[in-house]
Amino acid sequence: MSDFLYLRENNIKEIIELMLEAYTESYSDPYEILKKNSFGRAHHRLICTVNANPGMKVADLIKKLKITKQSLSRVLQELIKDKIISQSKGKIDGRQRLLHLTEKGEKISEEIFSIQKERILKAFKECDSQEVLNFKKVLKKIINN
Repeated sequence: MSDFLYLRENNIKEIIELMLEAYTESYSDPYEILKKNSFGRAHHRLICTVNANPGMKVADLIKKLKITKQSLSRVLQELIKDKIISQSKGKIDGRQRLLHLTEKGEKISEEIFSIQKERILKAFKECDSQEVLNFKKVLKKIINN
């Protein structure tokens, strides 16, 4: 029975709090990069998601980020206006809007990744390979539930 102590409510609450704190810390690292471009966290989420999914449909972006079309609209238009994200029509369905990072967007994305990578690498260097693999496995299971 002691094998299941990690399933106790207080342990699960602690993990949720740690996940929030880890998210907050790792997403605050690129604050200066975002600030110099007059961007916030919503812009950051869009840049990261489009970078990971080039050619993503706007409809899929809305689903992935679990946001409304209305909340996406302002931020996306700013990123398009600032030439961070480009938008093109779908080849099969012209009503689809496909998103890509521009060269400028890729540069900002790389700056953001570089600064976040430092925190992650520092943590991973303090772990063995099995801990890192298990961490990734647990995160993927959280995402896919």
